[in-house]
Amino acid sequence: MTRFLPRTAPPIRAGGLVAATALLLAAAPHTVASAAPTAAAPVVALGGPAQTALHPYAEGGDGPKRSTARITVTGADDTAYEGGFTVTFDLTGAAGIADVAFEPEAGIECAATAPGSATCTGHGISPGRSTVTDLLLTAAKGSEPGDTGTIRVTGEAEGTAFTPFTTEVTVGGPDLVMHRLPFDHEPVPGQKQQAPITFTNRGSRAADGVVLTLRHSRGLDIPQRYSNCAYTTDEAWTTARCTVEGAFEAGATYTLAAPLTLKTTDRAYRDIFGYGIHEAGAGAGAVRGATAARATRGTTGEVLRAVPAPKPMAARALDLEPGDNEHEADFRTENTADFVAYGDTASGRAGATVTARLGFRNDGPAWIGHLRSGESVAAVDFTVPQGATVTSAPEGCRGVSAEGTALPSGWTGPAPRYVCPTPATVRDDGGLDLSFGLRIDKVLLGAVGRVVVRGPEPRAAGLPFDPEPGNNTARVVLNGESGGLSPAPSDGPGDGASGTPGSATPTPTTGGAGAGAGGTVAPGAAQNTATGNGGSLAATGSSTAMAASGLAVTALTAGLVLFTAARRRRRA
Repeated sequence: MTRFLPRTAPPIRAGGLVAATALLLAAAPHTVASAAPTAAAPVVALGGPAQTALHPYAEGGDGPKRSTARITVTGADDTAYEGGFTVTFDLTGAAGIADVAFEPEAGIECAATAPGSATCTGHGISPGRSTVTDLLLTAAKGSEPGDTGTIRVTGEAEGTAFTPFTTEVTVGGPDLVMHRLPFDHEPVPGQKQQAPITFTNRGSRAADGVVLTLRHSRGLDIPQRYSNCAYTTDEAWTTARCTVEGAFEAGATYTLAAPLTLKTTDRAYRDIFGYGIHEAGAGAGAVRGATAARATRGTTGEVLRAVPAPKPMAARALDLEPGDNEHEADFRTENTADFVAYGDTASGRAGATVTARLGFRNDGPAWIGHLRSGESVAAVDFTVPQGATVTSAPEGCRGVSAEGTALPSGWTGPAPRYVCPTPATVRDDGGLDLSFGLRIDKVLLGAVGRVVVRGPEPRAAGLPFDPEPGNNTARVVLNGESGGLSPAPSDGPGDGASGTPGSATPTPTTGGAGAGAGGTVAPGAAQNTATGNGGSLAATGSSTAMAASGLAVTALTAGLVLFTAARRRRRA
């Protein structure tokens, strides 16, 4: 493949139109139809920034600063296009404004084809997102701050129609730089810290209003609620997007009229606070996890403001260095979370199938989240009772050997033991509810299966945040001598998971039936029953078992009568 790079070839200018071509790629969100060889070909989309700001051209020195725009293509989820495709760029609208060079992905070739145009060609579009090229953009010599150009891109492939689009390139703009705050990164629950958000405009033009984005995980809180902020909350995050009006001049530094308060809550453990600044309008950065449909406004009537007061300004432009617009701070709070395992019981004749509901709940006070790594917080390790076979397991649960090792390659049958990972976050009012189908192959009185909530890996099975390891273990009992839940086993199969044998099994909560990995346990919910409504497992054929127990009582009574009569005859 021929790679067209600024190190090996001179930049292409909009006048020569090759550079502008690359700029076009960088600047706009592109849509391409996936040219599958069928009449109803799925549509795929080219992606990239809709607008790109360029540092003003500077004579001498190290030359103009370069902006990079990554162009991607997102194929249909279930269809791969195997043929060739061509993307064509019309650069005439950006002539004299931008110089562009391509750094294409492997398998893609980009080159000038005629004055004012360039093309990138490739073969095959895979499902999902992949990179087409990085566009290396600089302001053309003779361009002036405020100059704006447009680039039009089209594409073609056999049997597929590409959706045309245009993108804008602008010389100059604001450069909003967020200052890093000196937090105490090891707070205690209840601690409050001031957050005097401060930013500087280091660009060539003023910013016409700004959007301040504040994003914190569940263990943190900002008590202030401002009327010019939109708030959204999900499983792990709260995001505030605050629109601050005014002109924020180039070269000036601004801070909030009153500092924010960042509070460490009682449920804090490992948390993150992110704070960023962007110009208002189309050029503002997207807020992760926030959508207008779910956002609510602050109701206190207070307005978040930045000082000094704004002054009249020129037209809006794009940020020259978006990489320095925001920061994140990590917090480690000394706190605990009590993960409490629960099991179930059932009875049934040989051949009956029962449903075992098991898992754990987080009794807090902390929530636990692996926000950086995205790894599982814990795992539920379930050893199947003897005499039973798993007929159905929750999605995400992995069968292992009785010793906890991987099963032989190609294994397709049920396993004697299952490991079910949690998501990367477990709320202080959450947990993991699991539902297993068990077939009773052989009736064994009091057959016991073990439930352990432990670390996500056997080699690190402890839960460092859990102060009560004794309740990390519970039982699943089949055909026990008495109803209700059984205490935790004093021994049995395990893998070194934390837990003190002999502790009572916690009361199971509702919501587990049919729940897979990632479910939650509602605190204080009612127990399961023997019929599926409260502490025992639901069992197929339970009426037969009850009839059999009635016959046994009758036979025992008859035997006692015969024994008494015979004894009386011997005495006579």
